[in-house]
Amino acid sequence: MTARILLIEDNAANMELMTYLLQAFGHATLAARDGKEGLETAQRERPDLVVCDIQLPVMNGYEVARRIKADPALRDIPLVAVTAYAMVDDRRKTLAAGFDGYLTKPIAPETFVRELEAFMRPDLRSASALPSSEATAASRSTSESGCTILVIDDKQVNLDFAVSLLGPSGYRVITAHGMREALALAHSAPPDLIVSDVCMLDGSGYDLIKEVKADARLRSIPFMFVTSTMTTEGERRKGLGLGAARFIFRPVEPQALLSEIEGCLRESGKR
Repeated sequence: MTARILLIEDNAANMELMTYLLQAFGHATLAARDGKEGLETAQRERPDLVVCDIQLPVMNGYEVARRIKADPALRDIPLVAVTAYAMVDDRRKTLAAGFDGYLTKPIAPETFVRELEAFMRPDLRSASALPSSEATAASRSTSESGCTILVIDDKQVNLDFAVSLLGPSGYRVITAHGMREALALAHSAPPDLIVSDVCMLDGSGYDLIKEVKADARLRSIPFMFVTSTMTTEGERRKGLGLGAARFIFRPVEPQALLSEIEGCLRESGKR
């Protein structure tokens, strides 16, 4: 069972990152761009959790919290502030307004979902987001080989997520926004694995893999596609036919993505 989570956030980049992380763990998300819309969505949808910024247009987060906690139909829904305010008085004011918890920006992608799930009913939590010292230790022991991964994506939020996921697992991560930048980085210091989106600023992931596989210095590097736009079996067959070792559709659970990366490196003899 997964949760329905309402995100009330006016910053598009923050909204995209939180949405991506929550959906990667299997949760359904609802979005509102201002406080009034957020309150109306909460009244209409009755979500399992509300995540709310403080600085919002139309109605600020403090007022959203007061109204939610004053409504008998909504007051039991966990309400968590995610805000850039970080002073002691700000935290006190936030909790006094009715928030059940408080997370500061910028959020930490590797812990964000686990921190939010602490406010959910146990049956709504995703098993993969629960803290596990054994799983963490196993992940680090199998991936601390000094492998370098080149990640290409035109969206900074996806690059940030890759760094936050792969870095703590022992990988060195380098990033690029487009094909030409990626090829320049690959030629200067060939990575152990290339992970690429399909759509990018110059050319496409398909153009990139063709260039890589035509280059004697790069063709042996395993290549993985991770995409949220080209999500048909036809696109998967095309990518694999061009030489990709994996073609993965987003959203994908972080641990599943790590497992696929381990598999690619193992199959290519990089580990």
